[in-house]
Amino acid sequence: MTQGLRIGYIVPQFPGQTHIFFWREIRALEAMGHEVHVFSTRKPPRRLISHDWSDRAIARTTYLGHVDPLPAAVALAKLSTRGLPLWMLREGPGFARDALITMAAAERLRREAAARGLDHIHAHSCGRVALIACFAHLMGGPRYSLTLHGPLSDYGPGQRVKWRHASFATIITRKILAEIEETLAGSLPERRIIRPMGVDTEKLQRRTPYQPPEHGRPIRIFACGRLNVVKGHQDLMAATRQLLDQGVDVRVEIAGEDDDGGTGYRIELEETLKRLRLQDHVKLLGAIDAGEVKDKLEESHLFVLASWHEPLGVAYMEAMSMGVPTIGTDAGGVPELITDGSTGYLVEPKNPGMLARTIRSLVGDPDALMRLSEAGRLHIVENFRASLGAEVLVEEIERLRTPATGPEA
Repeated sequence: MTQGLRIGYIVPQFPGQTHIFFWREIRALEAMGHEVHVFSTRKPPRRLISHDWSDRAIARTTYLGHVDPLPAAVALAKLSTRGLPLWMLREGPGFARDALITMAAAERLRREAAARGLDHIHAHSCGRVALIACFAHLMGGPRYSLTLHGPLSDYGPGQRVKWRHASFATIITRKILAEIEETLAGSLPERRIIRPMGVDTEKLQRRTPYQPPEHGRPIRIFACGRLNVVKGHQDLMAATRQLLDQGVDVRVEIAGEDDDGGTGYRIELEETLKRLRLQDHVKLLGAIDAGEVKDKLEESHLFVLASWHEPLGVAYMEAMSMGVPTIGTDAGGVPELITDGSTGYLVEPKNPGMLARTIRSLVGDPDALMRLSEAGRLHIVENFRASLGAEVLVEEIERLRTPATGPEA
């Protein structure tokens, strides 16, 4: 049996409202017999800490983000001998700013890794936490790897530096992999693995069989995603208004909060609710924990997330794992998750009319809803279990520890 690994696991602003995937992967790694040491930059805003496991996660997380001039000075001295001044000139002022911000955290991570005897550090982001892991490695810390969760443009400057020194990387979709192979040619680690995020399919299964809506009863729709314009909640609201005007009784609940803890885009959505006269039909639930999400999915007839762009979509996976017929958008990596008409339905982003027509057609076809419920669940169980990501991570770290013995190594 493989000896247990000591893995450093670094996530920005952990545990945030969308971080259930990371928690599942941590638990899966531990179930495999490995130690996981969790690091983060800083805690998220209080209103975004919504999970029933959040306090446990915070208690075991080492936060690296506080200002400390001494570790920063040590890091600057060490990195200056490794090419940092040249990187700053080549990568531009944005990289220079990020480098100065992350130096102290990188030195603290290096020290923690040495004290705990970590075998490897995995950065679950290609933003500043990737730079922290990179700098810690360059200063004598463990090797590190990356996961890219979305378009490279979302993760800031200095990508060539972050990727060039990584031992391997996992990328959640083929589309994103093609993008980085074109953009970062010559600066990528040899091993780049497509490994989508996953969900706990054992926990995310129904207590009672799925039932289509009853004739004459309201259609219950659930959506789950940050309150951000790109999540398309305003398009779901517009589609809801159209359905109500056509005589279809729809009740929508939207779980999630904006990144400002309720003082940002939520205000615009509340104004949209008033303008469309939807106060009795659409509710903004705020950030809720995983147990409440599961309960809402169990009660729902449809899951709808009308994102303008979605790298892949854990929220879709959760709904499908729960056997809830799912409607997504033909945007980003979603078609790599949902096969239109087979495991779910896809509509054009920013098209409330098409969304309304698809909802109306589906709720009028109980046989189609039952088929989608079964097919969606099976698809997630076979291809998107959370344990798959943990297994890939361990396999790749073990590969680094095993000396090459031939062409297969």
